[in-house]
Amino acid sequence: MIVTFKSDAAGDVIMFGDVAHRLMKIMGKDVTAKGIVTVEQLPDAIARLEAAIAEDKARFASVAEEERPLSEVGARGELRPFVTLTQRAVPLLELLQWSLKKKKPMTWGV
Repeated sequence: MIVTFKSDAAGDVIMFGDVAHRLMKIMGKDVTAKGIVTVEQLPDAIARLEAAIAEDKARFASVAEEERPLSEVGARGELRPFVTLTQRAVPLLELLQWSLKKKKPMTWGV
């Protein structure tokens, strides 16, 4: 499944469902087919994502590039290239930041 995060403040961010669900939880949102981060909720969602990114960066700071995993298991059990939480979360974080700057909510749906 694909989830698209949208805001009138910037372009869409499209993610695989399992990745989007993980980021929804990090932002403190329920995992639902459709949802919203209101303008009032944006600062908290941004802070939560920034904290998760900082933790992810710290986790990999002492791991040499050649020692990082090459692959990970996807939602359907398939192997796919390994991508850090930071790499996955930054586009969504930027969308949230633009949404806050322009005072627009962010929504998602399938």
